Amino acid sequence: MFSTLSPGALGLDLAHPRAVDLAAAHGFGGIDPDLTHFRTLGPSGTAEHAAVVREQGLQWGLAGLTVPLDAPAADFRQALVDLPADLELLTAAGVTRMGTWIRPMHQELDHRQNWRLHLGRLSLVAALLDDAGIQLGLEYIGPKTLWSAERFPFIHSLRELRELIAETGAGNVGLILDSYHWYTAGEGATELEGLADSDIISVDLNDARADRVRDEQQDLDRRLPFDTGVIDLDSFLRAITRAGYTGPVKIEPFMSSLAERPVDEVLTEISGLLDRALAHGADTDGER
Repeated sequence: MFSTLSPGALGLDLAHPRAVDLAAAHGFGGIDPDLTHFRTLGPSGTAEHAAVVREQGLQWGLAGLTVPLDAPAADFRQALVDLPADLELLTAAGVTRMGTWIRPMHQELDHRQNWRLHLGRLSLVAALLDDAGIQLGLEYIGPKTLWSAERFPFIHSLRELRELIAETGAGNVGLILDSYHWYTAGEGATELEGLADSDIISVDLNDARADRVRDEQQDLDRRLPFDTGVIDLDSFLRAITRAGYTGPVKIEPFMSSLAERPVDEVLTEISGLLDRALAHGADTDGER
């Protein structure tokens, strides 16, 4: 595993070149790629930029999937048409991971209809990514306050998401595991048993508010890892370590207060928390 700077996940508005420099300066092991910046460079310029990133000792984290899986048909088709150009840039950079989240509810489509929609669209997207040598990570969203907000709940647990991934039959589709969604879905160590490195594309770490019970937690109102102790990060990190996971790990707290502080102060704290988490996962695994 390697610690990854994801400015957007921290609510920080950083130009990508500056984010790269800051990631290296603060001891991160990786940084999320920025397709918007890559598009300004073109394939050859992106390849040159990627060489600079590697020279600073950084690996690529997760690029966001640019195809909205639940969009209207016309928007989805256009995104598919536009995708190859982005994949060319990601390939030039050496990026091997993209990810997106599954919207956990729908006002019109029931579970079965939504399942069929996602299954068909994922198969198309996964095939294009596979041709480019890129893995696709999918994230389920756990808070009940979100999946119950519309008429038909959809995938909001690890079990359901693994079933969808298996049904696609795609070998390059795996999980984005987020400790916040794992907690709010009411899951524990049992659900994480048997996972392997090949099952996991990316990992997000968070804690939850202590003044709310599980079913009252809000998706965009989280806490930094180890802050409240509401989430059992020991069990979560132990399972990830036992899976032999080797990919990116980032913090995604959605805390607007971080953007109000000096950026170097914030990144020192975030880097330290990630180092603690990675060391903690290794230590707790060795104790059992």
